[in-house]
Amino acid sequence: MIVGVVKESFPGERRVALVPSVLPALAKIGLEVMLEAGAGREAGYPDAAFAEKGAKIAASRAEVFAAADLVVQVLSYGANDKTGRADVPLLRRDQVLIGFLRPLSSKESVQEIAASGALAFSVELMPRTTRAQSMDALSSMATIAGYKAVLIAANTLPRIFPMMTTAAGTITPGRVLIIGVGVAGLQAIATARRLGAVVSAYDVRPAVKEQVQSLGARFVELPLETKDAQDAGGYAKAQDEAFYARQRELLGRTVAESDVVITTAVVPGKKAPILVTQEMVQGMAPGSVLVDLAAERGGNCELTQADQTIDVNGVTIVGEVNLASTVPYHASQMYAKNLVTFLTLLAKGGKLNLNMQDDIIRETLVTQGGEVVNPRVRELFGLPALAGGSASVART
Repeated sequence: MIVGVVKESFPGERRVALVPSVLPALAKIGLEVMLEAGAGREAGYPDAAFAEKGAKIAASRAEVFAAADLVVQVLSYGANDKTGRADVPLLRRDQVLIGFLRPLSSKESVQEIAASGALAFSVELMPRTTRAQSMDALSSMATIAGYKAVLIAANTLPRIFPMMTTAAGTITPGRVLIIGVGVAGLQAIATARRLGAVVSAYDVRPAVKEQVQSLGARFVELPLETKDAQDAGGYAKAQDEAFYARQRELLGRTVAESDVVITTAVVPGKKAPILVTQEMVQGMAPGSVLVDLAAERGGNCELTQADQTIDVNGVTIVGEVNLASTVPYHASQMYAKNLVTFLTLLAKGGKLNLNMQDDIIRETLVTQGGEVVNPRVRELFGLPALAGGSASVART
C-alpha cells in the first residue's frame, strides 16, 4: 500500500504530515511513501532526506492522490477552509484520508468528503485514553502552541520574566496567568516557569490543581460549583452563561494583577467561551499582554481578533492562529509519530484493517461508502441514525 504525502495548501501552513525519520517504521508494516515534491521544505525536511529513506518523489499533487491508497495531511478539507475543497475531486472511493478535518464544525465539508466515497479519519476525534495517547495529535499540537504562546508573550511584554538582582537594583519577576489548564496550558505554565515568571493558573476542573502545583505554579481557586465541569474524555464541558458571568466577575482581580494572560479554553465543536471581557482588559496595566489561543474559535477574550495583534488602551491582545505551524520542524515530527502509530493500527501487514470493535478506529472514522458514518458527527448535525450500524465491521 502507498501512503501519499502532499504539500499543505492552507495559506501560511509550514508543517508536513510525515518526516523522513518515520519512513523506516512504515516500511516495516508494508507501507511505501510517495511525497509531493517540496512538501517538507518549509518544515526543514528537503526532498532528498525523504528519498534517502525510500520515499518516491512525485512531481504533482494529482500524481500523489492518483497513486496513493492512503493520503495523510495536516490540514485536510474542513480544517483547511481556504483551499481544502480543491482536494475533494482528487479523492476516490475507498481511498483513505487522514488528517485534521474539523468534523464538528462544518457539516458541508464533511458531507462533501463523504460524497467522494473516501474513508476519512479525523485525528481530532482520537479518544482520550491511555492506549490512544501516542496517537493524540491534538495534544501534540497543543504542546507546541502552549510553548510558543509564552515566547510570543515574553517577546511582546515590555518587561522581563525573571527576577534579577543587579548592581542597578532588583527587578521583580513578571506575573503570568494561564486560564485553561489542558495540554497547552500545562506547557505554557512549564515554559513561563522556566523563563523565571511567577505563574498562576485557573481551570474550571478542580482535578487539575495538583498538576498546576506540581509545575510550581499557584492554582487560582474560585467559589464556583465545578463538579460537572469535566466530561468523560477529560475535556472541559461547556457551562451556562450564568456560570461564565460569575467566573468573569471573580477572575477580574487576578487578571488585573497579571502582566501576561494566556487563555487556552476551547470546548470541542463549540464557540470558545468568553472568559476575559472588555472591562477586564481595561483593568489591566498598560504594557500587559494577552495571548488568546482560542482565537480561531471566536476567542476567550471579548476583544480578540483572529489572526491579528491589536492594542487596547496599551494592552496588547494577540489573536494569532495556527501557532503549531510557526514551529514546523518539531510540530511535523510530533504529528508524524502520531500518524505512524495510528497507521500501524490501521494498516497492519500492508492491508487496511477496519476493525470497528476498536474504539480508536470506530471513533475517528468519519466517512465511508458515501456516507457520514460517525455517530457523534451525525447527531451534532441532526442527521438520522444509519440503518444497520455506523460502518462495516472489517475490511482487508
